[in-house]
Amino acid sequence: MGSIDTPTITENGTTQSHTAAAAADGDQKPLASSNGAPAEMTLELEATKKRRASMLPLEVGTRVMCRWRDGKYHPVKVIERRKVHYGGPNDYEYYVHYTEFNRRLDEWVKLEQLDLDSVETVVDEKVEDKVTSLKMTRHQKRKIDETHVEVGHEELDAASLREHEEFTKVKNIATIELGRYEIETWYFSPFPPEYNDSLKLYFCEFCLNFMKRKEQLQRHMRKCDLKHPPGDEIYRSGTLSMFEVDGKKNKVYGQNLCYLAKLFLDHKTLYYDVDLFLFYVLCECDDRGCHMVGYFSKEKHSEESYNLACILTLPPYQRKGYGKFLIAFSYELSKKEGKVGTPERPLSDLGLLSYRGYWTRVLLDILKKHKGNISIKELSDMTAIKAEDILTTLQSLELIQYRKGQHVICADPKVLDRHLKAAGRGGLEVDVSKLIWTPYKEQS
Repeated sequence: MGSIDTPTITENGTTQSHTAAAAADGDQKPLASSNGAPAEMTLELEATKKRRASMLPLEVGTRVMCRWRDGKYHPVKVIERRKVHYGGPNDYEYYVHYTEFNRRLDEWVKLEQLDLDSVETVVDEKVEDKVTSLKMTRHQKRKIDETHVEVGHEELDAASLREHEEFTKVKNIATIELGRYEIETWYFSPFPPEYNDSLKLYFCEFCLNFMKRKEQLQRHMRKCDLKHPPGDEIYRSGTLSMFEVDGKKNKVYGQNLCYLAKLFLDHKTLYYDVDLFLFYVLCECDDRGCHMVGYFSKEKHSEESYNLACILTLPPYQRKGYGKFLIAFSYELSKKEGKVGTPERPLSDLGLLSYRGYWTRVLLDILKKHKGNISIKELSDMTAIKAEDILTTLQSLELIQYRKGQHVICADPKVLDRHLKAAGRGGLEVDVSKLIWTPYKEQS
């Protein structure tokens, strides 16, 4: 950069440059720029501006601090970028992943939300993942676990997982309207191509058809005669109802439910062939109809004794015990079938935590009340929980020992109480007397 030779007036009235004056007077004060700021500060600001401009546009993979909705700065990684309409050559918006948080919080941000002084070079992914996992406290994990359970859709090896994350890295739908709620989405969902330009979708809360515009939904609602999911009501207790929807009989509903669920489940496999599944849709009922709060699905015929394939509680209804209710309900169906059941494998870490909590509460309640010895087989017959799940649960609680070639349950009452307290509340109870259901195999 060249020197700045702005003229100045000396005592004798002659003109000389700032640089010459500075050389003549060693005690010269910092020179002021035209806006009154010291020249050194002006130069520094210009240098900073140039340095920042040279960074733009930020490359995909850049790590930087970003101002989040809490007003604080958090570390992010740039996942994608897009040009701002009517902007300059370096005017971009950036899709960022907050490295301290779950992918559900990924979002588009403007340049002014980013602290360009904090731009870093790319760090090793494995190191970052390890640091991020260490930062999450047990309470945070439990909180996420209670609101977001993925089951049976983590069967991805490292290469497939990378491919999945590349394909689904940017949320395509930002928000949906479902009934009286507007809900921010968490993840990518592969809606048909004609919806690629839609940031918001409008769902009919009863048939789950989705539209691009509010007016389309309003027209649809005037014609839609459904007031509940299109299936058989198999349970009603108070204002809660459960509907069984056959994917073969209600194919469009089943596919729409999968599209909707994928917006809130990261590694869920989207099943286009829904014929092989039954969907159990939990609803809150009022005089306007039955409003979906969550669901679980299961295969009609599972050789592995899976009694649940996928489970979701919609965000507005989370932390109310509905997820625990859905897990408990899946086991009540297994009891009706006269089978033991288990969720589809492999389980995600958080899915395992949810199930381990359910298994712990059910098993320890029985052990507290039971007098005398009881075997794992007897526990399995009473609860419909698979023997392997009972064994691993009791082993994790250190309540089982191996003596003389067999497993022995050691149930000290104080230890049971401590574990029950740690497992937390059991959620809403399933009133089995209100369940009216015929297992699928017995249907004509």
